[in-house]
Amino acid sequence: MPRTPVPAPIDGALVINKPRGKTSHDIVESVRRIAGFRQIGHLGTLDPLATGVLVLLLGRATRLMRFYASRRKRYTCAARFGFATDTYDAEGEALEPDTAPTLDREKIELLAAEFRGRIRQMPPAFSAKKIHGRPAHELARKNKPVELKAVEVEVFEFQLTAIEGSVARFSVECGSGTYIRSLAHDLGQRYGTGAHLAEIVRTAVGEFTLDQASTLEELQEAGRAGKFAERVIRLEGMLPELPRATVLPIVERRIQHGAKFTLPLAQIHAGQVVSAQGAPAELNAGEWQPARLRVFNQQQQLIAIAEAVVPRTYQPVLVLDVKA
Repeated sequence: MPRTPVPAPIDGALVINKPRGKTSHDIVESVRRIAGFRQIGHLGTLDPLATGVLVLLLGRATRLMRFYASRRKRYTCAARFGFATDTYDAEGEALEPDTAPTLDREKIELLAAEFRGRIRQMPPAFSAKKIHGRPAHELARKNKPVELKAVEVEVFEFQLTAIEGSVARFSVECGSGTYIRSLAHDLGQRYGTGAHLAEIVRTAVGEFTLDQASTLEELQEAGRAGKFAERVIRLEGMLPELPRATVLPIVERRIQHGAKFTLPLAQIHAGQVVSAQGAPAELNAGEWQPARLRVFNQQQQLIAIAEAVVPRTYQPVLVLDVKA
């Protein structure tokens, strides 16, 4: 007889300051050991080279993942000009001799401006993009053909901030699916010297910023002190930009069965404007999204995310089990 899964003891978001050299999977496994349960996922991977914001979702919060899919991301990065690499970053093999160029600030600024807006971008061969169900990097490492297609991504900011010898530093804000490695590589191609990504720090994923992030060492210490939960952004504090409503038990029962429900306008409260230091000016990129509502019960537990079907009438699109 199959066992009933034990609910995770903690639900919410955990912001990690990922160290260089670790994969996102490494971080998830480390946090699972510290937390003592396995129901943990992440909001988008970071390459081993990258450091900075890696957002983990714990327990029931993993079910909110789809509502974060369009969050904008912010980075600081450094592109080393002079040669390209097969991985588009500093961990790859050089594809040509180093020309060690003296960089022209004005030319780089003009070229970087061409990458702003909606652009077609070719993902790196050494990436997690799937080809017939297999990650591209698996084929690339075996020297097999990697046939990827350019995809449309959105870049809101690609701003030169400093030049140090043959290294140019940038701040970047972009939509989901954008490869910063490809930005560095393509910029080098247009500049005429080749370039690769030398450093990258993710400073924000939507409202989650580096200021909120914990290191693995800090989490281990908090775990030993019984204070791990204090590092977690609780489920009720997630998706803060969405309006919220608190419903009576009779409406809660309808929602638990997935039924539509109607609320008076006075019962719906506006969401919060997110203005965290370092967060994007707007949280989401991409296509239009339907009007959504966070629904709470009388105990102030998040019980559902609903979408408007007509004014003041909502359809639950996600219903959460309520803990006793």
